[in-house]
Amino acid sequence: MFRVSPRSWLVLAVLVVGLLVLTYCATTSEPRASADRQAAAEPLRDGPLPAGGTARLSKCGVDDWPRPEPQGKGEEGKAPSLVLTSWGFHDPGPKTPGEPRVTVRAAIRTGERPLLLEAPLAKGRVTLDIYGPHGEGVRASARGLTATVVDGGYTGKPVEVPASGGFRVDPGKELLLEVELPVGAVCPGHSLVDVIKCSPEHTNDAADCPVLTLTLADPAVRAYRAGTTTGDGAARSFSDRLVAVSMELEASRV
Repeated sequence: MFRVSPRSWLVLAVLVVGLLVLTYCATTSEPRASADRQAAAEPLRDGPLPAGGTARLSKCGVDDWPRPEPQGKGEEGKAPSLVLTSWGFHDPGPKTPGEPRVTVRAAIRTGERPLLLEAPLAKGRVTLDIYGPHGEGVRASARGLTATVVDGGYTGKPVEVPASGGFRVDPGKELLLEVELPVGAVCPGHSLVDVIKCSPEHTNDAADCPVLTLTLADPAVRAYRAGTTTGDGAARSFSDRLVAVSMELEASRV
């Protein structure tokens, strides 16, 4: 009778176990890896922000031109204008009330005529985008925000709404405002601490630093640009937006 030696049994057992392991990997690991790849490839979705507005996470990593295409005539004119003045990260620390935040500060300036803006200023009509340097694309993006009018200073005090119900910007004067970046609008891989940092961090080259784009829309801006234009249709051909870009390297595209 043919007998199988103990050594032969051992070899057969190793082969059987090996086949079982290969079968298990083929039936379990591949679907899991496929699911992981699918999850990684799935695009981010926009979503609501707790304090109002929308986090435009679908823009994360998109390397488009920071100045949006004009939405009507007059948008690239000099008056009225929106000018970025400063931005930065502030952490009040454990002993001071408040949360860490990134605040962008800007000023609205007018031309030879006063500009009258309703309060709250551009409620739900402010957009903030932050682009990383070197083609990195969008680091943070939010729309539907509201600007706060302040009285100046590094951390300006909010200004009470005038009795007239609006804010007046006279020629030679400016209206100061602040916009806070919601933490929920920061793209994955970044935080409020580093979203506005340069790369490399210690650099003297402006091209190594993020670009900020701030826009706000207000019907008063369209009316100002339309001036004495007659007819509602003609007036609507003018843009109601003010756009500010922190740095535009290609001046030919401004």
